[in-house]
Amino acid sequence: MDIPSLLILIAAVEEKSLSRAAERENLVTSAASKRIAELERRAGTALLRRHGRGVEPTPAGAMLYQRAKAIVRSVQLAQDALTSFSTDGTAKIRLASNRSTVLQFLPTDISGFLKRVPEARIDLMEAFSFDIPRMVSNGDADIGIYHARSPSPGVYSLPYRKDRVGLVVPRGHPLEAKGSLRLEEALDYDFLGYFPRHTFDQFLTLVSGTISRPLTIKTQVSNFEARCRMVREGLGIAVVPEGIAKNYLQMMGLSLLTLNDEWAVREFHVCVRDRDSLPGATAQLLEYLAHCAAMEQHFQRPR
Repeated sequence: MDIPSLLILIAAVEEKSLSRAAERENLVTSAASKRIAELERRAGTALLRRHGRGVEPTPAGAMLYQRAKAIVRSVQLAQDALTSFSTDGTAKIRLASNRSTVLQFLPTDISGFLKRVPEARIDLMEAFSFDIPRMVSNGDADIGIYHARSPSPGVYSLPYRKDRVGLVVPRGHPLEAKGSLRLEEALDYDFLGYFPRHTFDQFLTLVSGTISRPLTIKTQVSNFEARCRMVREGLGIAVVPEGIAKNYLQMMGLSLLTLNDEWAVREFHVCVRDRDSLPGATAQLLEYLAHCAAMEQHFQRPR
């Protein structure tokens, strides 16, 4: 019994029609019928009963249908497991992360992990935070790192890191002397767009109740360095993660102001679909990232 023939049997039972089963499996009806006939010949018994309205399984066909579903599922699980390995057979981990984490935390964390597990291979994929839990849940990534106020449902999440976003302004800007402020105090100035939560509407939902009117957006730019360069050129002020903004302050003549709004602190989570079924290297990376988070929290506690 081969997998394609079992797939046709499954489709025929579920669709109650050979023609619809053939369409579902991208075959012509005659080819689907031939595969069922060959399956019945090998089984030595009738599997489908044909009638004017389509087909239905015989008792033997119903039994094989249930077994075939389990077989196909097992094959799919085996194929999914093999995606955890690169072409040379070494462990490969698909890690999806938002851009802030890629720039601020992962270079150090991945370097430390690969020193411990040098045979591992990491395929780092950049994605939006709101997409990452879905990617992990659907099996498109093995581990995900995203920021949200609370852990996302549908995946197993652990605390990872925290950061803050601040307000970047050119040196000599009227707001520079404040040092720290709430976003409300900057609403009279033009902003460069692209904010936490990635769309302006979602950002306004995040800050609702903390500002009296929408921001004035002159230009949208997602790249952090480009955004800081535009601030330098006087095109607006910008909300940027503090850890990233500090890389550009001196070279571009910028100042970073602390945002005192509660939403300016972001919580990052690391997530997997099922912690108990992770392949070895993936489980090791999850454990290592959780360890990094715990160590950072330890050193940040007041002494």
